[in-house]
Amino acid sequence: MFLPENDYQDIRDGIRALCAQFPTDYHRKVDENRAYPEEFVDALTREGWMAALIPEDYGGSGLGLTEASVIMEEINRAGGNSGACHGQMYNMTTLVRHGSEEQRRRYLPKIAAGKLRLQSMGVTEPTTGTDTTKIRTTAEKQGDRYVVNGQKVWISRVQHSDLMILLARTTPLDQVRKKSEGLSIFLVDIKDAMRSGMVVRPILNMVNHETNELFFDNLEIPEESLIGEEGKGFKYLLTGLNAERTLIAAECIGDGYWFTDKVVEYVGERRVFGRPIGQNQGVQFPIAEAFIEIEAANLMRYKACALYDAGAPSGTEANMAKYLAAKASWEAANACIQFHGGFGFACEYDVERKFRETRLYQVAPISTNLILSYVAEHVLGLPRSF
Repeated sequence: MFLPENDYQDIRDGIRALCAQFPTDYHRKVDENRAYPEEFVDALTREGWMAALIPEDYGGSGLGLTEASVIMEEINRAGGNSGACHGQMYNMTTLVRHGSEEQRRRYLPKIAAGKLRLQSMGVTEPTTGTDTTKIRTTAEKQGDRYVVNGQKVWISRVQHSDLMILLARTTPLDQVRKKSEGLSIFLVDIKDAMRSGMVVRPILNMVNHETNELFFDNLEIPEESLIGEEGKGFKYLLTGLNAERTLIAAECIGDGYWFTDKVVEYVGERRVFGRPIGQNQGVQFPIAEAFIEIEAANLMRYKACALYDAGAPSGTEANMAKYLAAKASWEAANACIQFHGGFGFACEYDVERKFRETRLYQVAPISTNLILSYVAEHVLGLPRSF
């Protein structure tokens, strides 16, 4: 279904008005200081945008993934970085869809009101990467508690979140029929965990994307931390991962439009040899090609969102949307930095910052190669390659 640009215009207008209060020099300063955009995220929360996916019965807006994706897109299109807050969006879906009524009543109203943040997801491990079913972090049931031991890596926003979605193995791998069985999802209180068995070590990286390594040493968490049934966590996790990939696609689309807007304006004004450089086909064609691909990725984003919101399987579309959007935004970024010349590397233009930020999505939250493997196997029916 084709969705014109003016769809969800009320959301776009609202986010654009908020982002106007936090121009690119604000985000540039945050990046320079390796800081967290606390004021920006607080403003999003106050205006209700971070509660978009929380049902109205629990104090949220009751919107769908489609609307949430527009919010993320517009933040990036305005020159910001949704990486500081997108975790609350996709983590929310796991709690909303699979949490108990008691868990939803206990946490969702506080998250909607900004009293709690659910920004962090603990899945990836150093020895497994995206081979999620092979994780080694365990949660052993002992009485009315689970005892967690293991290690996680590349876990974002722990310092700015109150709660974390944690995946751990509750049944040993050699005791399950399928390797996706025996995994469980927990909702962990981060502050309690840091006082009683979880150590957090920040990882400096080329993007100001707050991320960490976590170590669990006999961390005890109450049994009511379990989301859904024990052993069904991998299935629940996919709910969040499909939402994550679709939202990342929307962010890349926002980046792509930011880059094309920025470079079109620059090449129209920059004059060399007596004419604007935008008159040259060698400049026009890469920009036009990137823009075409952004528009195509946009349609796949909306398809993935529509399926997800309808409760239909959306894994294929979520993966393809993320692949197309990440590729398009990266090509737009390359064109933007290339045609800005030396100024593309100057921090004051923001191109180099956004260039670094959008490059991340060729690798995370799932690499482009793994998406190609997924499509080859699950869509085209080719033999499994790994």
